[in-house]
Amino acid sequence: MSDPILDREALEDCLRLVADEAARFLAGVDEALVRPPAQPEAVDLGGTLPDEGAGSLEALRALIDASDVAATRSTGPRFFHFVVGGVTPAALAADWLTSALDQNAFNWISSPFAMRLEQISVDWLKELFGLPAAWSGALTTGATTANFTGLAAARRWWGEQHGVDVEEQGLSGLPVVPVLGSGHVHVSAVKALAMLGIGRRQVRTFEADATGNLDAHALERALRELEGSPAILIGNAGEVNAGGFDPIAQMADLAEEHGAWLHVDGAFGLFAAVTPETRHLVAGIDRAHSVCVDGHKWLNVPYDCGAAFVRDARVHQGAFAASAVYLGGEEERPVFSNFGPEMSQRARALAVWATLRAYGRSGYAAMVERHVELARRLAEQVDAEPELERLADVPLNIVCFRYRPSGLGEEELDELNRRLGQAVLDDGRVYFGTTVYGGKVAFRPAIVNWRTGPEDVDLIVPIVLELGASLAVAAG
Repeated sequence: MSDPILDREALEDCLRLVADEAARFLAGVDEALVRPPAQPEAVDLGGTLPDEGAGSLEALRALIDASDVAATRSTGPRFFHFVVGGVTPAALAADWLTSALDQNAFNWISSPFAMRLEQISVDWLKELFGLPAAWSGALTTGATTANFTGLAAARRWWGEQHGVDVEEQGLSGLPVVPVLGSGHVHVSAVKALAMLGIGRRQVRTFEADATGNLDAHALERALRELEGSPAILIGNAGEVNAGGFDPIAQMADLAEEHGAWLHVDGAFGLFAAVTPETRHLVAGIDRAHSVCVDGHKWLNVPYDCGAAFVRDARVHQGAFAASAVYLGGEEERPVFSNFGPEMSQRARALAVWATLRAYGRSGYAAMVERHVELARRLAEQVDAEPELERLADVPLNIVCFRYRPSGLGEEELDELNRRLGQAVLDDGRVYFGTTVYGGKVAFRPAIVNWRTGPEDVDLIVPIVLELGASLAVAAG
């Protein structure tokens, strides 16, 4: 095959092939091993670039065969690692449609359809999370770029407090940007600060204990010492080790009192706002200056998707606006490429709109409530086992615990749990890795997949005990 135009007649067959294989894959994903035994290196997809192409059907069959034996079943109900959601039926189908339509969600000239859907989707997300309707917002590639977007708006605001347009003039000659938060500041926010030129080292954390909880009094003292100089606060709605929350309302009070910008990283924890049962965890979120959330976590849309919301649309747009004579303009409606780092971008709003239209506010509230209840169910099972130790409360959807047989010191327990975490991943029946919480190596299964039910969660404790016992016997 020497030219794609010669492959045109195969298009319909390609779509049928993928649709059939996707249906087969998803029909078995509930019971499948999360990590198949084969490794990607064992699948022959490499070699030199072919001079003569094989054609679309042959290429697709090779991909399907390889994915069948090597792709992680991360869309399934037993993937509890990294706070990864699945893909709802509506979102999956809409994402396929997105690829077929292949819209450039840049501006109203390139795709008025994509622009209008993003406008509606952003408004619906603000309603879902209880954010003010007047805020601006935009879809992004995920929480990292959503953090980047909110913190870029914060950087622009900070520059304005010093009388400088940092997008035009840069940061040269300005003082360092004070960035303050708890020990829960996520690496994605730190990465965003690095990309923004603020720097990783400018983050100062104030921790009340070994798990990173905020020392609010120390934070207040640090703000007071700045004597009114502008600063950026980073609050966290749902930290990744145990699902803990910073006191957002208290941080909003401090931001107002000391003239600081409050950015809240709500990658998955912002979904606490969708149900009265957990809404108190994000009290004060509407008083922040910027908020981010991940779409491919609890929204259960395909990779990649996130969203950033900013209180001041002028500052938000000022951080990203770009134009050229050939691009055209728009005065009355938002041009979403001017509210984030990308110019050309995928029309992510189709999947977001479809899943929100399909299941609505009550559907997402029901899912969050079910997952919270499943996390509590798992916590009770952990608490009932003498050889397991729960290390944290369960405010939302993550259960942090470790395997703790008697007679071992802390260093031995850490090493055992590291090996056990790898054994769980290799075993593949359920899937979650290790972290360090309060100085202890631990597990942190997170429940965010729309498919997950009691039968999936109930596998975690017996598998940990089974594999843990095997490791203990082997060590003995």
